[in-house]
Amino acid sequence: MTTVSTNPGVVSQDLLNAVNPKKPKAEAGSVEADQDKFMTLLVTQMKNQDPLNPLDNAQVTSQLAQLSTVTGVNKLNATLESLKASYQSSESLQAANMIGHGVLVPGNDVTLVGGKGIMGVDMATAADNVKVIITDPRTGKDVDTIDLGAQPAGTVPMVWDGVPDASVIGNDGKPVTLKDGKYLIRVVATQGGEQLKDAKALSFDTVASVTSNAKDGVKLNLPSLGVVTIADVRQIL
Repeated sequence: MTTVSTNPGVVSQDLLNAVNPKKPKAEAGSVEADQDKFMTLLVTQMKNQDPLNPLDNAQVTSQLAQLSTVTGVNKLNATLESLKASYQSSESLQAANMIGHGVLVPGNDVTLVGGKGIMGVDMATAADNVKVIITDPRTGKDVDTIDLGAQPAGTVPMVWDGVPDASVIGNDGKPVTLKDGKYLIRVVATQGGEQLKDAKALSFDTVASVTSNAKDGVKLNLPSLGVVTIADVRQIL
């Protein structure tokens, strides 16, 4: 025998609850939370309006337009944050591939090891004549000048042999090289007889490790030059 409920009110409420489940509470600060606040305020305003002076249609339309604008801005911010996280993840993978590789970054020194030092010049604009002057920090004297001639805009990598200007010849018949260590470098570039201010010296170092966090982004750790960003890298060697 089929049993029929004699309490339709309970059954109806159960059906309503099943068909219309409660909407989960929106997360604080989310777009949905802002929409809920706005709609709650609007409904409360309409419920408590003066019957003799109801809300003007134009006023309600204006408030709904404001809601649409706020919602659009919040969604745009959420999209930008998502793109930022995706870009940072991609940048981290790119930076990880640089570990163990040599890089040229803005700097003012070159390290001479075994008669060889790697450095470079960053040319923002073309120049008629470019010279790299190397100074011994221990004496403060210029020990070598490398004439690169005319150079286009871009990065110019260089290898210095450590042989100073007017070098004396050793007993083996070869030029005497400077002692290993750090030397200062500066760039003098001219265009049309005027010195350029956008020609910069580049120092060489090897990427030892990579760090990444939401606040500071991706950083490269260089043993000698310290922490730099990927944007600081002018060339990977």
